[in-house]
Amino acid sequence: MVKSPFETPEEHVDTSPAVADDVKQTTCYMCACRCGINVYLKDDKVRYIEGNPDHPVNKGILCAKGSAGIMQHNSPARLSKPLLRVGERGSGEFKEIEWEEALGLASEWLGSIRTSDPRKLAFFTGRDQSQSLTGWWAAQFGTPNFAAHGGFCSVNMAAAGLYTIGGSFWEFGEPDWDHTRYFMLFGVAEDHDSNPIKAGLGKLKTLGQAKFVSVNPVKTGYSAIADEWIGLRPGTDGLFVMALIHELLKAEKIDWEFLGRYTNATWLVIDDPGAEDDGLFVRNSEGAALCWDAGRGAAVPAADVSANAAVVGRYTLPDGRVAVPSFELLAKRYLDPSYAPEAVAEQIGLPVDTIKRIAAELAEAAFEKEVVLDIPWTDWAGRRHERMVGRPVSMHAMRGISAHSNGFHTCRAIHLLQVLLGSIDCPGGFGYKAPYPKLIPPSPLPAGKSVSPNTPIAGMPLGFPLGPDDLLVDDAGQPLRLDKAYSWDYPLAAHGLMHMVIHNAWAGDPYPVDVLMMYMANMGWNSSMNVQGTLSYLTDKDPETGDYKIPKIIYSDAYYSEMVPYADLILPDTTYLERWDCISLLDRPISSAHGPGDAIRQPVCKPDRDVRPFQEVLIDLGVRLGLPGLTEEDGSAKYPGGYPDYIVNHERSPGIGPLAGWRGADGEQQGTGSANPDQLQRYIENGCFWTHKLEPSQLYFKHSNRDYLAYAKQMGWIPTEEPITMQLYSEILQKFRLAARGHGKNQPPEAQRARIEAYFDPLPIWYAPFEEAAVEGEGYDLHAITQRPMHMYHSWGSQNAWLRQITARNRLFVHPETAEKNGIEDEDWVWVISHHGRVKGQVRVMHGVNPETVWTWNAIGKRRGAWALDEDAPESNKGFLLNHIISELLPAREGGTRYSNSDPVTGQAAWYDLRVRLERCDPAEASVTEPLFDPVKRPPGAPREQPAVLRYGADLKGQDNPRSDDHLPAQEWIGNRHEVARTVPGVADGRGNQKREAAAPAPSVPKTEVTPEGGV
Repeated sequence: MVKSPFETPEEHVDTSPAVADDVKQTTCYMCACRCGINVYLKDDKVRYIEGNPDHPVNKGILCAKGSAGIMQHNSPARLSKPLLRVGERGSGEFKEIEWEEALGLASEWLGSIRTSDPRKLAFFTGRDQSQSLTGWWAAQFGTPNFAAHGGFCSVNMAAAGLYTIGGSFWEFGEPDWDHTRYFMLFGVAEDHDSNPIKAGLGKLKTLGQAKFVSVNPVKTGYSAIADEWIGLRPGTDGLFVMALIHELLKAEKIDWEFLGRYTNATWLVIDDPGAEDDGLFVRNSEGAALCWDAGRGAAVPAADVSANAAVVGRYTLPDGRVAVPSFELLAKRYLDPSYAPEAVAEQIGLPVDTIKRIAAELAEAAFEKEVVLDIPWTDWAGRRHERMVGRPVSMHAMRGISAHSNGFHTCRAIHLLQVLLGSIDCPGGFGYKAPYPKLIPPSPLPAGKSVSPNTPIAGMPLGFPLGPDDLLVDDAGQPLRLDKAYSWDYPLAAHGLMHMVIHNAWAGDPYPVDVLMMYMANMGWNSSMNVQGTLSYLTDKDPETGDYKIPKIIYSDAYYSEMVPYADLILPDTTYLERWDCISLLDRPISSAHGPGDAIRQPVCKPDRDVRPFQEVLIDLGVRLGLPGLTEEDGSAKYPGGYPDYIVNHERSPGIGPLAGWRGADGEQQGTGSANPDQLQRYIENGCFWTHKLEPSQLYFKHSNRDYLAYAKQMGWIPTEEPITMQLYSEILQKFRLAARGHGKNQPPEAQRARIEAYFDPLPIWYAPFEEAAVEGEGYDLHAITQRPMHMYHSWGSQNAWLRQITARNRLFVHPETAEKNGIEDEDWVWVISHHGRVKGQVRVMHGVNPETVWTWNAIGKRRGAWALDEDAPESNKGFLLNHIISELLPAREGGTRYSNSDPVTGQAAWYDLRVRLERCDPAEASVTEPLFDPVKRPPGAPREQPAVLRYGADLKGQDNPRSDDHLPAQEWIGNRHEVARTVPGVADGRGNQKREAAAPAPSVPKTEVTPEGGV
């Protein structure tokens, strides 16, 4: 029988293909949320990633970044073998070497300086999430020159919170989403804490009982769904907050009971101008702070719960000195007319009525919508409270505050506003995440005053000074650290100054180094202020000797970033799915306000390249160098099993190790206890995380809650069960001021005295950002800021083939009024010009931006050839970075002094202070960004050709990949020019570690075109 040509052919459809033969759980690394994920595997290859519904952070939610972890793991930019530079720095000319040679070279370079001067190692890391290990390793080596990305990111946020309330925003606190009635978000872009914040905002919208106000010059992401957007001028948030405080004080809408019980508002401050103790607290012979008891007419310990403590007034002490409660100083400052809305509205860029209305709404939410929970609790003094009463105003803040040179005081002002409303760790307010709250500030002090060959420093490189005596300076007051952290330049630099390390190493200021070792820090591009300058520092040579001014650079990364060509020795890292990691209470845990938590990453698949986890490499190097803590007395390895051995058996102090769960020989202890050899397996069985839920009586008022304080001491987070008193007035800051006035044994150099006097005010102050003040009157009339889109994170995201389809280039967003004023239209190409340089990009006009501000997405622009992108990829030709026009140094002042472009208190990089002007490009200049650097060479071992299309998953479905490469069996190279193709696996929902089968896979999606905007 002859078949008709029109007859439908038979189809055999497998309705239940085995898309995975195993599912393993681990922790995502596509941003800093540290969500739990289920990773589907087939033939030991990653098939699909979904959120773990049992995980406390994301509860099954997974964002675009997390889902695209497949393409991060399979990125063609992955390094595949150790590399040794054979050409000039920056040429990208390397040869592949074996690990033994690489580790031998690193040990030789590091060992020679450890036996002579350990300070000559500068060890700085990016967003590695392993800082409890890397910082401890640096201490064992003996160098004080260690820090992580925090100085580039949020050090002034951390320091402001830890010196004020014993905790901080970002990863260490969260709003009480269930009970808040008024939520204010300051300067947070949607890539930060994205899943928890999205879930929280979703809850607010669903419950419909809270107002959400977003304070941000740019209306995207979170701001776009806010009930009210406050689009103020960048860098004026502190002034805005102080105007709110002015209004609340004027109306006496203050939680007086909260101030009296939990803060230093009643502590007496000595008022004796010119004296060595002026501005310090009055203390008794035991060192206890005193308040004025209005009933007894005498100064008594502020901790005396029977005292009727005054908050205003002037009182004469028995020795004749005059003292005032610190609240008197606070009220006098912010009630001054200079902080009134009428006085500051124009500078902030908001109507007077708006400022007054927001203040009134805060007061209404706090005092007329109080939340009362019928949960009895006992405070530190033994007083039983039958209910928990909360002021349901919550706040959260991040880089829009931190990346300004006035960010420390702005963040302190936000905390001051919270405290005045009584909304710290109460129902509906801001909640501490364990291990916070801690002492104010927490221990330890920064170590590194004394450095000796072959000797660890006497503590950790990073810490929290209590006054001038704790600074790391020599007898002449000069910095002892390469980045000048903890010096008179930046006394409270809790995270160090990563952005100044390369400049200072090049300049030999305050001294030269021999080895610069960095991990996951793309200082050759996206993580630098002043890209061209940084590249010149890395390649500059001494004209007399011909040697590089930075003699040796060791770099570790998983990917071929822009920094790789500028290093001498490359130690290739794994992806996050190929290694162990520890998300520790010693560093950045996964705690919530409801209880502590930590997590691990386990290797869910083996590397198909000759790479090693950097943590393993550090431990190996430590053994080769004979570092104490990593070797036994006979020189053998203390942790022969490598990093997982370290995680389980290392103790930072007796009974306290990297992980808090399942401690003790039987695994029945938490927080403290001896090592448990089965600890990692217990974590794996529990989804790779551990959490503890606090008792209802411990949930709130942790700073003064007897039951919680006892638990925190038991866990090793605080040394005693004493209450943690919030510091509205900072005596520590005043000590620095007194030193600047000539008091004390340690005083700043003469040139620094005025600077310390000005910026170490014990109460929050506001001043114009430094760059704005420096270029005033020079025509740079616009603020320029950057933020990252929700689907990107640092510079990793824009190498990712799936995420590139969302955004493959960036635009300069300009308000219509600003565009018209500058003769610019939508799609025009413009020069963005600062005092430091110029960069070219294309304009997109939008209404949702402050008219005095232009902005763009960060981390999209790439250098040609880096990240395995084609030279014609839009990220390199259409994408641009404002980093090119930011300087790590401020314009020179009188006398030629050039300070770092940083917050003067903490050293936080002030890259949001950028001021620019716009010039429309000539038509001949349009179409390609500038500056446009020569492309970097591809590393040895990279495939010879770059296919135009990246396909993933074809072989997993039993199909042939028509253009596969032996080096990358499951995929092709990243899309050339504008082309990216994908297949989307269809996998049924799953929970746990069990092997399973899923529904039929989705059909292959044909090749898709990415538009110039990056959309599919």
